[in-house]
Amino acid sequence: MPGGRGRWHNRPVEFSDALSQRRMVRSYASEPVDEPSLRRVAAAALRAPSAGDSQAIGVVVVTDPTARRDIARLAGEDEYVSKGFDPWISRAPAHIIISVSEQIYRDRYSEPDKSGAGGSAGGGPADWPVPYWWVDAGAAMMAVLLAAVDEGLAAGFLGAHSTPGLADLLGLPEHRAPIGVITVGRPAEGTQPGRPSRPRKALADVVRRDRWEPAD
Repeated sequence: MPGGRGRWHNRPVEFSDALSQRRMVRSYASEPVDEPSLRRVAAAALRAPSAGDSQAIGVVVVTDPTARRDIARLAGEDEYVSKGFDPWISRAPAHIIISVSEQIYRDRYSEPDKSGAGGSAGGGPADWPVPYWWVDAGAAMMAVLLAAVDEGLAAGFLGAHSTPGLADLLGLPEHRAPIGVITVGRPAEGTQPGRPSRPRKALADVVRRDRWEPAD
């Protein structure tokens, strides 16, 4: 990903570096994210794969302090802080909320080039083994997390299950569902990229060639 400023440093980032350096960060400096960087990070969500080119991903960028505090309250930040933790959601200078519309996928797969004999071999949403709108939303989230690293920023994620009422707070249409809140900003002073709290599994345990188990 050329052109970025690197993992908290002013240097370009290669994709492999961005991937290996990405961490979930929950401690941010108060300084705002500059608008061009924030725009590029948010726009990355729209470069993720989209089944049937449905383009059903939506993005809300929140920087207003009152709105960020409202989101933090939905997330139960007051209780979080009362347990001795530092504020996370409200302190992050920017929130990026990705939403997805199942209805747009269903509408897209009812169009002539996607339905009937001339459509895709995999059929429409009723035939899908998994709901691909969630797959695409996850891909959009990962694109945003990596774009943040490319801009020299830190990012974290809090799932929608922890923020009941988020769709209403943001005024999302009824057919749109948010997947959660991506917090974005400069890491707080002293924050280190560090290592995951749990070691990564060995490749041999999770990556196989041709089959998971050898044929009998």
